[in-house]
Amino acid sequence: MSPSEPPMIDLAPLDLPNLRRLAAAEAADFQATEGALPPAHVAARALAQLESGVAPDWCVPYLIVARESGEILGGCRFKGEPVDGRVEIGYGVARSARRRGVATAAVVRMIGLAADSGLVRYVDAHILPDNIASSRVVSRLGFSRLGTVVDPDGELVVHWAYRVAV
Repeated sequence: MSPSEPPMIDLAPLDLPNLRRLAAAEAADFQATEGALPPAHVAARALAQLESGVAPDWCVPYLIVARESGEILGGCRFKGEPVDGRVEIGYGVARSARRRGVATAAVVRMIGLAADSGLVRYVDAHILPDNIASSRVVSRLGFSRLGTVVDPDGELVVHWAYRVAV
């Protein structure tokens, strides 16, 4: 399956004041579907990356926003700047928004952003082995399963990779 432009969502970068609030495990100053916002540890990592000089596009979470209603359905982000033509993505969708193509649309968008940068040849996703739904998302989009690795948090994950068209 070749990713195409998803019609159902937009991505909106999370603003710095709300990123700080989320990192401190405080409420954002806007409404979001329960479970849609990035957890505190994700926001804290993004802040640390910003403070170390990583460009916002490569670390600040994007809100996944329903185009018609404006409802915030989840979040996604690059986990750092591209290294040797590779960049890793992460994403999460509120339980109430699952099984509706939201994660698929967000991953397609992330692939597009990576491709448009001109710096990325591969988009990587590290997925817990028991996260069948997320594995199905990347598999349907044409990611290749490369095996298992231990991520920086010490968790065993499945490494999936998507080759970006150049």
